[in-house]
Amino acid sequence: MMNSTRSLAVAEFVLGLSWTTLPPDIQRQALRCVLDLCGCGLAGSRTRVAAILRTYVRETYGPGGATVIGSQEPASSCGATLANAFAVSALDLDDGDRLTKGHPGAVIFPAALAAAQEAGRSGAEFLTAVVAGYEVAMRAGRILHPLYRFYHGTGAWGPIGAAAAAARLLGCDASGIWHAMGIAEFHAPMTPEMRSVDHPSMLKDGIGWGAAAGMAAARLAALGFTGIPSLFDAGDPDHALTKSLGQDYLIERLYVKPYPCCRWAQPAITGALHALRELHVAAPEVARVRVHTFEAATHLRVTAPATTEEAQFSLPWAVACALAYGTVTPEHVLESGLKNPLCRELAARVEMVVDTDLERSFPARALARVEVESVDGRRVTSPVVGPPGDPDTALSDEALEEKFHHLADPVVGPTLADEIIHAVHRLPEARDMAGVAALLSAPSPGGPRGLAPSRK
Repeated sequence: MMNSTRSLAVAEFVLGLSWTTLPPDIQRQALRCVLDLCGCGLAGSRTRVAAILRTYVRETYGPGGATVIGSQEPASSCGATLANAFAVSALDLDDGDRLTKGHPGAVIFPAALAAAQEAGRSGAEFLTAVVAGYEVAMRAGRILHPLYRFYHGTGAWGPIGAAAAAARLLGCDASGIWHAMGIAEFHAPMTPEMRSVDHPSMLKDGIGWGAAAGMAAARLAALGFTGIPSLFDAGDPDHALTKSLGQDYLIERLYVKPYPCCRWAQPAITGALHALRELHVAAPEVARVRVHTFEAATHLRVTAPATTEEAQFSLPWAVACALAYGTVTPEHVLESGLKNPLCRELAARVEMVVDTDLERSFPARALARVEVESVDGRRVTSPVVGPPGDPDTALSDEALEEKFHHLADPVVGPTLADEIIHAVHRLPEARDMAGVAALLSAPSPGGPRGLAPSRK
């Protein structure tokens, strides 16, 4: 560990963090994040990719004592982490960080949940590790991107935070956490993210295998496996990101997603709905939509999606669903919802244009301006808008719970969904994770396929 003072400082921060000394706003944010990720995992557990992963985990990892969300078949800690990370990210509703262009929560939460169950940790210990994981991961992402010539997805940097969180929960000392972070970085999937955006698939930002790499790194470190100094020593030349640990909490800068699609498409949803309201026409009367936005968003170009993943990475499909339904829900991106003829017609009428001013704002801000033209030739253009759920337009606690019900009710029913909300809020006083874990593995009343209609 010689000549790796920054990685050691990060490990000592992770080990020294305490729930009781965290600022109240950070405690509240941790609970919000966990509740949101529980909802994403429950809804995502009904997708094809989650079913595939449950089968893979059962056949490859075997049984264990860690909860698999939406299943009554527990798995090993590494297997459950892998399955849950794919479930949480399956519907592209998980939280994100603008500057890293990725999704820390979907990597950290599954690893921390499995580690907390394995080690019998309290709810407060779990939550503290989750906060530590976010702080490490979001800083790691900021350091990693400038070190490489192309954009790597969450799987490249998220595992460092997942490893830190899990290693703390597994009882590692600062040296063990140091090794866990280095092991995780070395084995993290270096995902070619824009190729994945251009060819949507179930790979999903490297989140699933990134979480598994983080959990495996923590377990290896706990057994004495050694690693290298993490990228905190390779980057962060002025030490600013390291020095700010415990003072500047990046978890406060997360965005929360209201729609099940790539965040880059969500400003266009906001703009399209604004323009449609001003135009005072119904969706079938829309002749053309032109979305002015940043360059990366124009890669979301699929107009006739055939899979959930293609739908989530399609800006035209997201805009079409918003125009047709007034929103975008999981039902609109599952395979059963992709044959709507109006949505397919509207998606084919969406054009995307790179706006140089909006490009300059990215990735700090994701913005769009949308023109909607009616069949009678009238046209309305929205103002430049961002997506809801950003730090400056954060969802209220009530709105976040409404999102949770929207995701969880079709899977477990509204009564059990309320129980999960209460159990999450009680985590700071919980002796262990058994209560929340049991609720997340509850059987579904909606049958084995798809999502039931959402409550209104």
